[in-house]
Amino acid sequence: MKKLTNIFINTKENKLRLAEVVFTDKIKEIKFLSDEIDWNDIKDKNSLDEFKSKYKKEIKNENIIDGNFCLLMPGAIDPHVHFDTPGFEFREDFEHASTAAAYGGVTTIIDMPCTSLPPVTDLKNFTTKLEAVRNRSLIDFAFWGGIRRQDFDDLNKLEQQVIELSEAGVAGYKVYVISGMEEFSDLTYQQIEQAAKLIQQTGKPMAVHAEDKSLIISRRDNFQKDNKNGWREYCTARDVEAERVAIEHIKNIAEKTGCRIHVVHLSSKAGMEIIRTAAKENIQLTSETCPHYLYFTQQDFENNKIRNYLKTAPPVKFEEDKNELWNALKNNELEFVTTDHAGCNPDEEKISDNFWKVYGGIPGVEHRVPFLFSEGFLKNRLTLEQTINLLSTNAAKFFNLIDKGELKESKDADFALIDLWNSEVVSAENMHSKGKYTPFEGVTFNAIVKRTFLRGEEIINHDENKFGKIGYGKFIKVE
Repeated sequence: MKKLTNIFINTKENKLRLAEVVFTDKIKEIKFLSDEIDWNDIKDKNSLDEFKSKYKKEIKNENIIDGNFCLLMPGAIDPHVHFDTPGFEFREDFEHASTAAAYGGVTTIIDMPCTSLPPVTDLKNFTTKLEAVRNRSLIDFAFWGGIRRQDFDDLNKLEQQVIELSEAGVAGYKVYVISGMEEFSDLTYQQIEQAAKLIQQTGKPMAVHAEDKSLIISRRDNFQKDNKNGWREYCTARDVEAERVAIEHIKNIAEKTGCRIHVVHLSSKAGMEIIRTAAKENIQLTSETCPHYLYFTQQDFENNKIRNYLKTAPPVKFEEDKNELWNALKNNELEFVTTDHAGCNPDEEKISDNFWKVYGGIPGVEHRVPFLFSEGFLKNRLTLEQTINLLSTNAAKFFNLIDKGELKESKDADFALIDLWNSEVVSAENMHSKGKYTPFEGVTFNAIVKRTFLRGEEIINHDENKFGKIGYGKFIKVE
């Protein structure tokens, strides 16, 4: 038995209680040691020091861990990452990425099927990936399955693949309206509808990269023909309209098939309005967004220090889009904030003067938790409760990760200790992912992940720069 003491636990909205948690690999007991406190009463360091002097418990036992009056949150869950093992490990691998995740307070990820070789499109490929990853993760992990155009050669076989992947425990199925990957090609809207009918039988979600292919390709081809290869052309080709048109099609497919459809990395106000309309019409269409869409706009491409680092698909949009996404989070209209973590070797793939050829992806799994506390909660855009839900609880419920996402007895003892009274400047050289670059370089986050625990074991200690054993992370079969 271990005990974590001198910690705050969020009870509701911006309320906290001093607590201690008794745990093994599971949470055994949570004891509250104070009445509810409002965040405003302890948000400055002097008020906190006063509170500490009144309540601090002395530690006299090696099995008692001093939380030093940090916030204890359930281990964060990032349900949209590309960790690239096996096949694309020149960009990223599970050892580096899972360590970065743990430093960022993340104890569970769901890895995408498209950036591993072979892609996770059938049971054989699923098994290959699981064997490749099995002893290479510091944190717990689940897998997305996926469906590609080349899987439509035999519809009976495709149906079998979908069912077998579900039984093997994938969290859902990824499809693309537009893809730049030969091994994981995009689908037509008609094929997405066929896929949705098959996936609907499993009860699991279909995740869609929703940007309209015909709009993007025709614009791109015209620009390239005229030798227009800058960031403006890239962003014009993949504009708000490209996202809006695709999401409109996807909404109609969700309505026709009854499939749970989830639009990944939402970037625009126009897209959000369709998600909102779908909710009012009781259509099962949900979405997520990412830190880069909540912080940057296309104006930031003017900064040549971060320009290439900021390239993603879809690209960041405008001030009104950014503001609308924050509003949607505040109004509980988006399910969670993910990272779409996708790193590379920046010295090779982020250097081209031809923006079309720059690798699109940000290795963000280490920064999401401090970002959302800093930019969301501490700037009064979100309550403390909403912040934790968006980082952990909502994803556990959405994907039926029954042992994760809440500080409750009998749940896994997955925790992150968050210091909300100190700040840290983001620096690429301190990152733990394989590719050390970020558009957040030099940005101050007013929250620090101090320690991370997975199933009762401390896997990260920020101050001592210690981390746990690679291979401790387990595969989670999603029912």
